[in-house]
Amino acid sequence: MASDVYFANLRARNVEESKSAKIRKLFDRAGFGDLIAEGGLTAVKIHFGESGGDGFINPVFVRQVVDKIKEHSGKPFLTDSNGVYSGTRHNAVDHLETAILHGFAYAVAGAPVVIADGIFGENVKDVEINLKHFQTAQIAGSIARADSMIVLTHFKGHMMAGFGGAIKNLAMGCATAAGKRAQHAMKFEVDREKCEGCESCVEVCPQQAVSLKEEKSVIDREKCIGCGECATVCPEGAIAPVFGDGDVLGFTERLTEYALAAVKDKHGRVGYINFVLNVTPDCDCVPWTDAPIVPDIGILAAKDPVAIDRAALDLVNQAPSVNNTLLGESCRQHAGAPDKFKAIWKDSRGEHQLSYGESIGLGSREYRLIEI
Repeated sequence: MASDVYFANLRARNVEESKSAKIRKLFDRAGFGDLIAEGGLTAVKIHFGESGGDGFINPVFVRQVVDKIKEHSGKPFLTDSNGVYSGTRHNAVDHLETAILHGFAYAVAGAPVVIADGIFGENVKDVEINLKHFQTAQIAGSIARADSMIVLTHFKGHMMAGFGGAIKNLAMGCATAAGKRAQHAMKFEVDREKCEGCESCVEVCPQQAVSLKEEKSVIDREKCIGCGECATVCPEGAIAPVFGDGDVLGFTERLTEYALAAVKDKHGRVGYINFVLNVTPDCDCVPWTDAPIVPDIGILAAKDPVAIDRAALDLVNQAPSVNNTLLGESCRQHAGAPDKFKAIWKDSRGEHQLSYGESIGLGSREYRLIEI
């Protein structure tokens, strides 16, 4: 059965057509008010961004959702779980400071920030799912125990997932650090011919699994947790995943199973908004923001994470490519490819998020796009 996905373009000639006004209209048209219980705690799932990056969702846009939740007598809180990477979101104290520095203070966003898995990931709820890769999943406690949830996602690329949409926001964003490591479960290796020995990978590895030997980087496979941060920062592209039992297809399935776990106990109480703006090639976890690969497209809202990601992906693939970007330059020969993210991240299996998600009951790939 096709799911309704509501779409707002970015044209505006008066205040009623502003992005903020359209977010409020999307909330209403998608029926999100029905998801909010009177007095219920409503998690507003967001990525607060990594220090150095600026691709995260504008807090002013988040405020529109917060105010709509309050209109329906809910109690919103902004939330995310700590990162498995080193960086400015590795523990709740640093994470909170990053959120505030990026504008997610109460005075702007209108709701408190709660780091869902506690100071060091100790706030956890085991959710039974009994699927192919996981029997149980470790979901951040404050998210798992919230009465309802509105998931706000910056739609963009990801080197292993292909794209990061609502599904990835649920999977990685709602998991504890242990849950994130379980999803990655991959190993990485260094191409010594490409490696320049700059030590960028050594500096960012959260497990101290990378060291320099004979002026080249070496990864300790026993210590490696497969987070891929080393590959993300390598300026020479010398680090890549080792394919085999823990390949990208398996990673994509594990990620999708975790997404199901994040909403398993919230049937009929989760809404999704995808911001298809500033569509960058990388996850917002990296401490920079690359140029967007397509022009800004619009904002989507739905109650189905598979359908909303399918619609966002279709819109990106139908859009013209932007020159002087990772897609337009490094992948110039693929600039007109039917799947723009796969043209950039050739080993990714982004489409499998959708097909596998449908197969396990997360949502439907069929959708009706309704422009408001």
